[in-house]
Parts: sequence; C-alpha cells; structure tokens
Amino acid sequence: MGKAPVLSLRGVTKRFPGVIANDNISLDFRAGEIHVLLGENGAGKSTLIGVLAGMQQPDAGEILSHGRAVRIGSPRESLGLGIGTVFQHVLLVPSLTVLENLMLGRGRASRLDRAGTLRRFHDLSQALAVSLDPEAKLGALSLGQQQQVEIMRALWRGEGVLILDEPTSMLTPQGVRELGEVMRRLRGQGVAVIFITHKLREAYEFGDRISVLRLGRLVGQLGPERLSAMNQEQATDEVIRLMFGSPSGHQGEAETLAGRGIRRRAGIIDRSGEAILRARDLSTVAETGECPLREVGFDLWPGEVLGIAGVDGNGQKHLAEVLAGQRMAAQGSIRLGGVEIGGTDVGARRRMGLRYITDERLGEGTVQPFSVATNLVMKEIGVAGLWRHGVSLWGRIHGHARERIREFDIRTPSERTPVGRLSGGNIQKVLLARELGSAARVVIFNKPTYGLDLQNTKLARDRIREGADAGLATVLISTELDELIELADRIGVMFQGRLAGIIDNREGVEQRIGLLMTGAAA
Repeated sequence: MGKAPVLSLRGVTKRFPGVIANDNISLDFRAGEIHVLLGENGAGKSTLIGVLAGMQQPDAGEILSHGRAVRIGSPRESLGLGIGTVFQHVLLVPSLTVLENLMLGRGRASRLDRAGTLRRFHDLSQALAVSLDPEAKLGALSLGQQQQVEIMRALWRGEGVLILDEPTSMLTPQGVRELGEVMRRLRGQGVAVIFITHKLREAYEFGDRISVLRLGRLVGQLGPERLSAMNQEQATDEVIRLMFGSPSGHQGEAETLAGRGIRRRAGIIDRSGEAILRARDLSTVAETGECPLREVGFDLWPGEVLGIAGVDGNGQKHLAEVLAGQRMAAQGSIRLGGVEIGGTDVGARRRMGLRYITDERLGEGTVQPFSVATNLVMKEIGVAGLWRHGVSLWGRIHGHARERIREFDIRTPSERTPVGRLSGGNIQKVLLARELGSAARVVIFNKPTYGLDLQNTKLARDRIREGADAGLATVLISTELDELIELADRIGVMFQGRLAGIIDNREGVEQRIGLLMTGAAA
C-alpha cells in the first residue's frame, strides 16, 4: 500500500471569474516521498499551492491532514499544520537583512542565538552552493538571490510537508544536485516534499512520484513502481503525452520541456573581421548587497550569440545595464562598430543599433497603465513619421502597433489595451516587437524566458535564433543552462563580478560551466 498520506486533497475545486483553476483534484502527499507536480503555466499548480498554503479557499472538496479533515484558512494555519511553502515569487521583507528574514517567526530565544543562527546559515549556504552576505538588506539582492533566501528559510525548520515552487531556476548545476540531496535527506526524515518544476530531468531525477496537471485537472500520475520500471526517456515521453494529450501540434513545446531544443552549430561565426561589440576592463560601483563588475571584457561578432551563465547576482544585471547605457562604468570601454560608446546614453546607443530587453518586464520594461501602442513606441518619442513638430500622430502610431501585433502574434484585445492587462508571455512579445526592429545590430537579453510558459518560451527562443541567423549580434544572459546550450555559440560564466571564462558550446560543456560557476578552473 505504500507510505501513509500526511496531506490529501479530495475533489478540490477552485473557480475564478471565467475559469476553473482547479477542477475536482484528488491527490495524496506521503511521508518520506518527493512528489513532483508538473504542468504548463495555467495548469492550476499555483492555485493548488495557494490552497495548501492558506492563501486561497477551495469552493468544493476537502483537505485532510493525517486523515483528518481540516480547513486551512490562512498561512498561519498552514504553518500550524506543518506545511512550509516557498513561493515562486519572493515573500520576504525587503527592509530586513538576510539573517533577520531567516530568523522571522522563530521566537525570542532563537533571535538571541546569533551564533547558532549563523552556523545554520553557513551550513545551508554550503549545501545549496550559494554565496550570500547574511548582513545584506534583502531588497538590495537580485531576484535569484532572494529566491535562494526563501529556499534556505523553508529548509530551516522541520516541516512535515515542504512545498518548493520551482526552487532550482536560479541555482548552479551543483546547487541543483545539492538541493536534491537536501530533499532526499528530508525524505529520509519522513518529510513529504512537494516539488514543482518545469524541468523534466529534475522531475525524473528527484521525484518518487510525478503528477501532471493540465487545464486545471489531474490528467495522470506516475507512481514509484511505474517510475522505477522506466528509463528517463520513457518517463519523459509519457509525461509529454500527459501534458499535451497528443504531441502533434505541440512538438516545439515538448522539445523545450524535455530540454531537447536544437543546438545552434558552434564554429560557423565569421570572426575574421572586426567585432561589432568590444568590451574591455568594464568595472562598476555597487550598492551594499550588489555585486559589481570587475574588469569584464569580451568580443562579439555579427550573427553570434554569446551566452552569459552564472548564479544570479554575480554581476549579470550590472553587465546588462552597462552595455545598455543605463549604468555608467567606473572604468573600461565599450566599442560598437569601432566607435566608443562608453560615455553615451541609452538613446544614443539605441540610435546606433544597440537594444536591451530587460528581465523586469513590468516597471522597467513597460508602463502598465499605458496602451500596447504607446509601449511599442515609448523609446521612439519624437521620431519622424510618428510625430510631427512634437505632436503625436496617433493614427500612424496605432497603425504601427497593429503591424507589430500581427508580426509578433501579441494576444491583446486591441492596440489600445493597457499593457499591464496582458499575460507575461504577451508582455514579453511587446518588448521583443519594440526592440527587434530593422535597425537593431546588437541586442542584450536579460533572462528573456524567465517565468514564461512553454509555448512563449519556445517563441522567445525562436526569435533569438532567427535574429542571430539574420546577422544580429546577441548577448544572452540567462540562468537556464539548457537555454544557453540550445542557443549560444559561446558561453561565458560570471562569478563574483568577473568573467571567469568563455568556452565554446560543444558537447559536454555542462561540466565545465558548472565548475566556472563555483569559481573553480575549467
């Protein structure tokens, strides 16, 4: 019969206006078992997590804790039942330090035991292969570093049920393996681990049981006996069948999910001429908790994709902003087409053909209340053809927007719709449509597929590949190693603000990248 469930769902249904997010879901989570939940964005995983964490109340069905029906009316009640949750989006206190966030809610005696808390912090840092300043303010850390703090806090206590919502997206390959060991140790201690991921290799490697959600329903499950009888390829094919029903019409998304994307061929870039982008000795000044650049340099040729790997928070954001002109370098030079641009602003670099697609789609990349049309021309204000003597030619602006909406398949009611009402994937399409114009020569992408579903991930990667094939020079900053291996010709690795090395993207490159990501020699 297997291990006894410590937490169960029976017929759980949750509705929102116009959609059934969870539709009659029944699941058991067992002590001493790693239970993987897989499914596209919109499959219902986040709502299910919200129900277990006390953030949402089901409209029908029941929740059982150790066989007893319970109502989880709040996050406090969820914690009281021994359910610890790490959400995909950070929910800690930005004004407190890392250490203070880890100590929240642990009682007065624990707050006073600073030495013991620091020991635990360093143990977890080593286990996860991350480097964080315990005295840094959380708000000064990158998104990936904040997620690392969330993971550490969740692993700090001895929950009976631990929910991890895509916790590996910012970790090095070694860090992912270490997290797997932590999960296995927790499993050995009788903890029920609920592990949400988009990565099938992780599901197969770490999961004792895999459940697949599609359009709000539980469509299938691979239990321990069945998984143990399958190899990785067989398990992957079965999960893809469950997720997509029939693979026909979804082959691209299935390949992305399985990490089987077509690798760009290395060695076909013509480097006989002058590099279109040349960076030398770039260094920056950082605020407390940030990682500055330290003498970073590289060359980039037309048609080349230079991938930038590394644990988030090792200077990637500074690199993107320095190249784009949003941050001035303390020293060093940047040459675009042989012309020094280090002292120029964003507008001047844009006019020379350098474009930047930020990882912060809302806030930095777009203005939510403004229409899709306005966001598409936001960096072209005053340009001839769309403005005349400072007056906006709205007919032409809206016509331009309709053309870009068609070309980039932006799903929006109209060009007048506020961009903040679109899905994350469609907001990313707006950014791509704005930046990938005919005048673009060099594009910097910062985590272009972070938080996107499989279909929009594939579309974004296709755009990057098509741009490179058309001669566009690309700097691709990503924490997704599979993405870099699929798209890049060469891959550089950031570690503590330095470019630890640049290596050709060839078979077996993963191990060398992993070593560089931890500061070891390749």
